Amino acid sequence: MGPATTDAPTSASPSTPPPTRHGTKELLLDAARRNMRQYGMLVALALIVVLFQIWTDGVLLLPNNVTNLVLQNSYILVLGIGMMIVIISGHIDLSVGSLAAFVSAAAAVMMVEHDVPWVLALVLSLAIGALAGAWQGFWIAYVGIPSFIVTLAGMLLFRGGTQILLGSRSLGPFPEGFQKIATGYLPEVGPVTNYHNLTLLMGFALLAFALWQEVRDRRRQQKYELDVLPRNLFIAKCAALGAAVMAFTLTLASYRGAPVVLLLLAALLVGFGFVMRNAVVGRHVYALGGNQAAAKLSGVKDKRVTFLVFVNMGVLAALAGVVYAARLNAGVPQAGVNFELEAIAAAFIGGASMSGGVGTVFGAIIGGLVLGVLNNGMSLVGIGSDYQQVIKGLVLLAAVGFDVWNKRKVGS
Repeated sequence: MGPATTDAPTSASPSTPPPTRHGTKELLLDAARRNMRQYGMLVALALIVVLFQIWTDGVLLLPNNVTNLVLQNSYILVLGIGMMIVIISGHIDLSVGSLAAFVSAAAAVMMVEHDVPWVLALVLSLAIGALAGAWQGFWIAYVGIPSFIVTLAGMLLFRGGTQILLGSRSLGPFPEGFQKIATGYLPEVGPVTNYHNLTLLMGFALLAFALWQEVRDRRRQQKYELDVLPRNLFIAKCAALGAAVMAFTLTLASYRGAPVVLLLLAALLVGFGFVMRNAVVGRHVYALGGNQAAAKLSGVKDKRVTFLVFVNMGVLAALAGVVYAARLNAGVPQAGVNFELEAIAAAFIGGASMSGGVGTVFGAIIGGLVLGVLNNGMSLVGIGSDYQQVIKGLVLLAAVGFDVWNKRKVGS
């Protein structure tokens, strides 16, 4: 008899599950399923960048081209943020391109024909956008007309208003301060170096903020006993994040520094990201898009939330119009053509769901960058605009198709 019986472990409690070799793998698969849309497009963006970097013999990521990418796509990214919030709430806005054109025309008329100071013209332009958003929001939220119909009418209305203001002429140029909204750069400070010092400082600050955010989110998840990535994988994720931020910072700092419009985009990303994640109104927008009836029963004031969503979209459309006009240094009647399609595509590629209630502000930026890199990369390699439209259409179809497939898989 002997010792053989005493070697077996007998003290393990039945309530304590035995350790498993596949815990980390299962955790990773769980995280991948939860974040498939957002991180999937982030990986897709990285692959597209690598593809065109090779295809263009390194031209894509040259400092001047990276800066040009930011400037070229700034107004679409602004619209994408607003459109993402509209789609999360369960609606759509087809008028944003025409509204951006109308606001840019109004700003041109104010500054060129009536000598309105550019700061006042900027404020009035944003106010026009807010009023236009309130007008559409009223019909959608309080009268109950579907957003598709209201904003389709708005698209025609604002496009006609642009033609009334400008006719077939272009109005410009604008004051230098107004132009710098879209074409200006941060000033150089400090000693003379090979890099733009202020951009470097801001890059380090952004890196510190991003890492602090990651650590804070991890601690919060641990506090509520939620699953978190293993320590080694978390460190690898932070290292990859840090490498990406510093690579982007050094690229900008080696040219002319950070564009002013990039700071504007960063402020919108941080501000709206915080509101949608942490503020009550952000949670109400998600609840409204996820299940309107349940949200109303939970005390969400659906009409007010919908109204505010469209007011916000109007302000962002006006801001996009201002940025576009400042970049062109003129108000033109063709402004804003197909902007609404680009913004909607950016939102869906970035993870929005057709049924509402799903999406992030960061996802809208990723979706806009996917389109921007595709546009820029295909132009650099000489692909015609006709084929570019075909490819972007296929990308959008693939993103929405993936959303439908993912829902069916989860539901089965």
